[in-house]
Amino acid sequence: MDHGEKFLRIVEDAKTRIAEVSAAEVKRKLEAGERFRLVDVREDGEWAAERISGAMHLGRGILERDAEKAFPDADSEIVLYCGGGFRSALSADNLQRMGFSRVYSMAGGFRAWKDAGYPTQV
Repeated sequence: MDHGEKFLRIVEDAKTRIAEVSAAEVKRKLEAGERFRLVDVREDGEWAAERISGAMHLGRGILERDAEKAFPDADSEIVLYCGGGFRSALSADNLQRMGFSRVYSMAGGFRAWKDAGYPTQV
């Protein structure tokens, strides 16, 4: 995908303030049964086509609106993913600005998950 220069600039800025975790770390956490919320912030059609099993869907367009209801404990661990790690970085930045303290973006997004050969759900 060809991303615009201005979009990439705001993503890089957001990444200076957020933490990222790798797809391997997310897989390890899932397999270990660790308690955290895995959130797919992609568009509805992307979610419907394929996703990581166990993830919940809160698209980027409604994430901030619904975050307080979805995550009543602002200290809950939240890992966000999108297609390539850009929208989830922006989302993580916004959730942190809203007061959520343990928010992470999955580096490389769903693409990194699939490239690693990890299982998906349709």
